[in-house]
Amino acid sequence: MKLWEKDFEINKEIERFTVGRDREMDLYLAKYDVLGSMAHITMLESIGMLESDELRQLLAELKNIYAMAERGEFVIEDGIEDVHSQVELMLTRRLGDMGKKIHAGRSRNDQVLVDLKLFTRQQLIDIAQQVKTLFDELIAKSNQYKDVLMPGYTHLQIAMPSSFGLWFGAYAESLCDDMLFLQAAYKMTNRNPLGSAAGYGSSFPLKRQMTTDLLGFDTMNYNVVYAQMGRGKTERNVGFAIASIAGTLAKLAFDACLFNSQNFGFVRLPKECTTGSSIMPHKKNPDVFELIRAKSNKLQALPQQVTLIMNNLPVGYFRDLQIIKEVFLPAFDELKDCLSMCAYIINKIEVNEQILDNSMYDPIFSVEEVNRLATDGMPFRDAYKKVGLDIQAGNFVPDKNIRHTHEGSIGNLCNDHIASLMHSVLEGFAFEKVKEAEENLLK
Repeated sequence: MKLWEKDFEINKEIERFTVGRDREMDLYLAKYDVLGSMAHITMLESIGMLESDELRQLLAELKNIYAMAERGEFVIEDGIEDVHSQVELMLTRRLGDMGKKIHAGRSRNDQVLVDLKLFTRQQLIDIAQQVKTLFDELIAKSNQYKDVLMPGYTHLQIAMPSSFGLWFGAYAESLCDDMLFLQAAYKMTNRNPLGSAAGYGSSFPLKRQMTTDLLGFDTMNYNVVYAQMGRGKTERNVGFAIASIAGTLAKLAFDACLFNSQNFGFVRLPKECTTGSSIMPHKKNPDVFELIRAKSNKLQALPQQVTLIMNNLPVGYFRDLQIIKEVFLPAFDELKDCLSMCAYIINKIEVNEQILDNSMYDPIFSVEEVNRLATDGMPFRDAYKKVGLDIQAGNFVPDKNIRHTHEGSIGNLCNDHIASLMHSVLEGFAFEKVKEAEENLLK
């Protein structure tokens, strides 16, 4: 069944090509299509397009379909083009012609737009919560190992003293910035396109503010043409937020792989999180972090993929946009999987607290000595030259008592400020409004 079907049948190969993976992708959207329909028909009843008894029966059936989708039992049958057609077919089977009334005042264009917005909104909520979980693990480890020193590097050469407090905490603060991108993407997503129809509005006296409130959107996409122009743009902007988080994960994963290797030996991954070799019995490979790195690098390409699909399209709807779903919808599960794995391993990672016992790291304390001499009155450039010559002659004896006190340094991590920053960003999402709206629709 096709909602647009008339008195001719489309070529089967053309149908296969044009539908593509859309039916598969639409399974991601099933319960959100139901939520959008519930809000839409509630609004239709308020403008006299449905009787109150019809609304009651339709809402009851839609709630049943929603429950099926929640249980993973919703399927798009053979010969049914998309999720919208499947939902309408199920309603018509149960309620007859009443089921055919739900599409008045909307197009599949604004229907899929609202589905995508509701789906994306929930995924962003889930990701924000998982980012916070990883953040908490990193802050906890930073506090636990705040006094354990490690070498800092530039150009992959030992440089200056760092600490595990700094290392873990750096990735925690990086996630704060990533969360700002996520919040911006959430706010752009959380605007209602329903009522824009095919991009030019409707002659029905729709109450767009009503569906906006029912679905818990912050506001609506007011201009109906822009509502349609937003398809692709929303996915691209969300893609940048995903890519930002993925960039942090990829860098953390690389560090973990490097620091876990025998040449570094800074950390030890939990043995149950490593894999072995078919011929080398000693191997404990950091496969999880290697896969996190690869998946995260792939996710960083998402905004470019979306851009290349939609960047040369004029105003209005085009079938090109269907392809965005194939790269966009699965990306959330991949990122959530990476976040979950990363948080689990960070929780169990073990730190080598005796790294700097090895004299090969003694030169990292050279700057400390230069600064000490300068503090005692020697010109900085003379102090620099003296310490350099001492190192060259083998006479340098490091003082490993680090006395950094400024904000964000080894002795003053400012983790409480970083945690406060994350808290304030999270508060800015205002998730409670969404939860309340969806619960009210379904109760």
